[in-house]
Amino acid sequence: MKLGSISLGLLATTWSGQTQGRQLKRDTPRENLAYAPNYFQQKINHFPENGLPYAESTFSQRYYFDSSYYKPGGPVYLYIGGETSGPSRFSNLQTGIVQILMEATNGLGVILENRYYGESYPFNTSTTDELAFLTTNQTIADNAYFAQNAVFPGIDADLTAPGTPWILYGGSLAGAQTAFSVKAYGDILYGGIASSAPIQVVVGYPEWYDPIQKYAPQDCVARINNIVDKFDALVAHNLTEAIEEFKALFGLESLTDNRDFAATIADPIGNPGTYHSNTWQELNWNSTYGSRDFFYFCGNITDSDAPENVKQVDYALSNYTNGEPWVGLGGYANYIKTYTLPLCASGDYNSNGDCFGTQNASYWADISNSVARSYLYTSCTEQGAYIDAPKEGPSLLSRVIDTSYEQQWCTWAFPPGTYNAIPPTPDLSVYNSFGGYSLRADRLAFVDGDQDVWNGLCYHSPLAPQAWAQQGVDELHPELLITGAGHHWDSYGILDVQAEPQFIREAHLWELRAVRAWLRGFGEWKGKRERV
Repeated sequence: MKLGSISLGLLATTWSGQTQGRQLKRDTPRENLAYAPNYFQQKINHFPENGLPYAESTFSQRYYFDSSYYKPGGPVYLYIGGETSGPSRFSNLQTGIVQILMEATNGLGVILENRYYGESYPFNTSTTDELAFLTTNQTIADNAYFAQNAVFPGIDADLTAPGTPWILYGGSLAGAQTAFSVKAYGDILYGGIASSAPIQVVVGYPEWYDPIQKYAPQDCVARINNIVDKFDALVAHNLTEAIEEFKALFGLESLTDNRDFAATIADPIGNPGTYHSNTWQELNWNSTYGSRDFFYFCGNITDSDAPENVKQVDYALSNYTNGEPWVGLGGYANYIKTYTLPLCASGDYNSNGDCFGTQNASYWADISNSVARSYLYTSCTEQGAYIDAPKEGPSLLSRVIDTSYEQQWCTWAFPPGTYNAIPPTPDLSVYNSFGGYSLRADRLAFVDGDQDVWNGLCYHSPLAPQAWAQQGVDELHPELLITGAGHHWDSYGILDVQAEPQFIREAHLWELRAVRAWLRGFGEWKGKRERV
């Protein structure tokens, strides 16, 4: 799904040692380290006053930690797991930002798996009633409760908050949860770095494509915009035969819903729901975690040396446009047939889940626990941010897709239960109640990339420049917009900060300065709390 989309962390195998902190093996490269799972008894319902059941019940929440840099008195760095499994975040303890902070400050790093992800499900299934406890407020309460009660086997010390400084880090949705946690539980959690954190949400988010429109190769962008315009004109004039001809050029005539077709040909760019390709969001400064597929895609659309049979496809529909060719259509269609369609292993392109169809209501009604179902639920209830086409101006996504396309999945997936029902459209009030673009808390840093597709919902959003520009920056409220960076690029590292590309190196050094400044003030903060 979109707010964290494809997880690019290393999927390390589970370490087979005892359940305790990682024990450094001299012959194991740090970037290949795995960690033992630990389990914390977390409350299912932190707020019994809400009238929901399970007020006294708990579930096993999985966590992992690395104590190889820890020395007595060091801080704890809590990496918020977000919408994926704990093991997929191992890279951030191995070589990423948490590793950088641990090494510099003698800290301990811990990954806490979010409720309803990985192996941290409160129930064996995910019915609408069972998902009632998957809320922003329940999730951030987990972070505070864990910090107050966590135990680290093998560490002979009490590292609980607030007696020890706990500093959170999260990227994307986990970045927003970091910010909300520090805002709501600032008396427990000492600080946090929120990277690419969507702190202000909307129902429809066509601005997802804005950085691509601005920063992607402009010849490629112009050709896609033009092809989309021409297809949308066919739809507007209900030229059914022409629409079917257009689908056939991509090998997708089996997709009966025009919205499914539009989403599929946008797959290499990024589209609503679950995309199968590596898109603009999967670009990264570090080739270990990123992909250049987007640029290969654009290279096909703009290839002046393409075979003649590919170039001729540009004229296949010119009779519908007064003889004007659909420039780049041949390369576009050829790329989809060559690289996108094989991602559907069964060849049944209209199939839900594994392929490109979305109109099978029974597929969405499957109550099995899964990342996709958990993420869809929070999108339907509190987060929104449905990716749709812009109402005006150029578009990389056909305008046949609006917010109703994703809202229908919510209706099919989550029928009313006994004590829980989803709203008819996402209720954004809880999520935005933390402050939106103006969210601010002591020792809360915001880091964004100006080429991030989610930046429109983040602290440095170009949609609300005055919200952050007028707040001012100081040691307690640092912020950084990284020019040229994408989605939480600062979370990745290479074990040698000085050897990193300049813009990433300086971001990491900036984060180190901010955290060290906070740590210098911990004694005074702790003393004030104890005197209250």
